[in-house]
Amino acid sequence: MSDQIKHECGVALIRLLKPLSFYAEKYGTPFYGINKLYLLMEKQHNRGQDGAGVVDVKLNTKPGGNYMHRKRSIERQAIQDIFEKINAPLVNLQKNDAGKLTDTEYLHEEIPFVSQLLLGHLRYGTFGKNAIDSCHPFIRQNNWKSRTLAVAGNFNMTNVDELLQQLIALGQHPREKADTVTVLENIGHFLDEEVELNFKKFKQEEYSNTQISEMIAAHLDVTRVLRRASKNWDGGYVICGLIGHGDAFVLRDPSGIRPAYYYADDEVVVVASERPAMQTAFNIQVDKIEEINPGCALIIKQNGQWSVQKVREPLPKKSCSFERIYFSRGSDETIYKERKELGRRVVPSILEAVNFDLKNTVFSFIPNTAETAFYGMIKGVEEYINQSKVRKILESNKKLSPDALTEIINLRPRVEKIAIKDAKLRTFITDDAQRDDLVAHVYDVTYGTINRGIDNLVIIDDSIVRGTTLKKSILRMLDRLGPKKIVIVSSAPQLRYPDCYGIDMAKLGDFVAFNAAIQLLEENNMEHIIDEVYHLCKEQLTLPKESMVNHVQKIYEPFTDEQISKKIGQLLTPKNINAEVEIIYQRVEDLHKACPNHSGDWYFTGNFPTAGGMKVSCRAFVNYVEGKNERAY
Repeated sequence: MSDQIKHECGVALIRLLKPLSFYAEKYGTPFYGINKLYLLMEKQHNRGQDGAGVVDVKLNTKPGGNYMHRKRSIERQAIQDIFEKINAPLVNLQKNDAGKLTDTEYLHEEIPFVSQLLLGHLRYGTFGKNAIDSCHPFIRQNNWKSRTLAVAGNFNMTNVDELLQQLIALGQHPREKADTVTVLENIGHFLDEEVELNFKKFKQEEYSNTQISEMIAAHLDVTRVLRRASKNWDGGYVICGLIGHGDAFVLRDPSGIRPAYYYADDEVVVVASERPAMQTAFNIQVDKIEEINPGCALIIKQNGQWSVQKVREPLPKKSCSFERIYFSRGSDETIYKERKELGRRVVPSILEAVNFDLKNTVFSFIPNTAETAFYGMIKGVEEYINQSKVRKILESNKKLSPDALTEIINLRPRVEKIAIKDAKLRTFITDDAQRDDLVAHVYDVTYGTINRGIDNLVIIDDSIVRGTTLKKSILRMLDRLGPKKIVIVSSAPQLRYPDCYGIDMAKLGDFVAFNAAIQLLEENNMEHIIDEVYHLCKEQLTLPKESMVNHVQKIYEPFTDEQISKKIGQLLTPKNINAEVEIIYQRVEDLHKACPNHSGDWYFTGNFPTAGGMKVSCRAFVNYVEGKNERAY
């Protein structure tokens, strides 16, 4: 992606079902769990580079012993930083008392993170400061194990204000407004109530307080806690939790917006945001991995028994299609095929843009995430060429000369590596003023690959959000090669609406497609539509979110996709370049054909899966008109 955006976080949970001695004997190490957690997090590194965190729960610890430990980091290499700190006590043992490295009882009692229950998190900060206090996991401490709670997740709630007021109505005094703290306290409140309910029940049955603690741990109804806590949540979420006595859970939102997968056998239960991470870490086939269904939670009890329970009534499944286009690792078997298909499906529009002149057209891609779509695009071009060869040969009535036949047979797509990502500059962590200066230095080009003034140059990207890098850097650099025409292809449709479920796209003014539509309205003396939509959105904000309508869709209704794409091309064309520029986008219907099981497309269509999304869209438009450069949630 040429326009870097922050996005969904990643989670990894491991529950070892056997004693540590089992793994020491079978796999030659008592550190099996922490080693696998490291692999899961490294293999999902793409999901978070602003920070990371790990928390564990030690089972059956004696009173006075610490049963929960946490490490977090915002260092540049946060995962390595965390695990170096986790491994430090083991390094000391190796130097001073190596024999204890095989004593699983000692390791379990004395060494943090040598545990059977572990949770890791990778953070992309879409909200809040990039500080250690913003890193998951978050912990709610209590002297009762069954009231101590650690939470980490891949989530964003659209109705934090509403949830905050509910906590206040419960008598709490939340320390922060952030949805992470709100969710933690929300679950914690109902966890407290569940523990208290069980305490009274077992007290009446005349158990001792010590016995009651054990009874609560065995009988705690985690599903009921989650059902009560999540009743009013609006957003996209996968929320993982560890309870101090050893229960664990992973809860997915009713629309299945955020991804969550699990694998279980008689040795381990594993959860991760992406399947390939589990396949690699545990050497398992993809058909052994299950998806946590929307509205359901994977519940793992202290005794190791696990089940998938329905917590919320499922809504129509709207899994995030951006996961397939860009965010998730392309090593997933299905995602790889889908990205190739996305590239293949834009070929008809590309052929028209270059007037079917494939002899004088060079194809390439924006490194590195568009590479798979590029393979699909080339496959589509090859299919067209082969059909063209057959047609020309059949139409010739066997009168082709050897030279003419050779020319037909030798026609193939001209492929070159044009764009080179020359600097590891994370432009998305800078403010807007700094970004413009930096993006001009991110890419370079391969010289001598284009016939000046003759060749078309087709470059595919996975998506175009702001278009900043294209205008400030890429198009200028490509023009140095001297192409007759530059065609920039997006394997994703036009990004038109804010995301509020975990992607850092909350301001309408950041979208080049939105700015293009606004300019078209102004150029066609249709400014009244802007005013009408503003007043409609303003009125919407006085209604309950469940009654809201996404009136921002009216901004785009007067124009075809092609008209907006043409205007985007004009907006992104830098001054003083020689090549003609055309921008091509994927069609929404082709996106759904390429990614049939991930129909969440609200950023392209405005069809939000939750009521909170409608509210965010309306607020984003009001913010735009009123000149407020702030998030809409």
